[in-house]
Amino acid sequence: MLVKRGKQILAALLISLLLLTTTTACATKAPGRFDQVQQESSRQRSGQAVARDATQGSEFNKFFPKAADGYQRVYTQEKKGFAQAKLKRDGKDVALLSISDTSSNPAAATKYSNSDKTIIGYPAVLTGNTRTSILVDNRYQVAVISRDPSFTASDREDWIERFNLRGLAQLN
Repeated sequence: MLVKRGKQILAALLISLLLLTTTTACATKAPGRFDQVQQESSRQRSGQAVARDATQGSEFNKFFPKAADGYQRVYTQEKKGFAQAKLKRDGKDVALLSISDTSSNPAAATKYSNSDKTIIGYPAVLTGNTRTSILVDNRYQVAVISRDPSFTASDREDWIERFNLRGLAQLN
């Protein structure tokens, strides 16, 4: 009798659990904070990615300066329209080196039109205390960003001059 009663209680609990699971599983979920934004951005085509004619990032690698004077160059990112490398010294990140194709973002090239500074004949822009960049052939932005206070504006300019800028200009 006791065993029969235990089976009835167990059966009742399992049916209750099944009903509870079924009801919650079938309930419609309220949209989350980011669901609408995700749907809109998935539908958008403009403003996404990179221009079709943007240069492949792997093409930029040959124009980066070689490691020298105790520095190591470590490539960290390469995608269509962009390539980046860390510049290390004694195992410490001292700067980021990059080349980007402004065909995907023409506004990036406009900041050079009013520049009064040049580096090896290319218009240059200093951004804050840590970034120096130039525009090569009105298309390719070459930038050096300090990651350590010891890497100065003069160092950034020196490393920009080490890029193969003539070769990069002929890429276009």
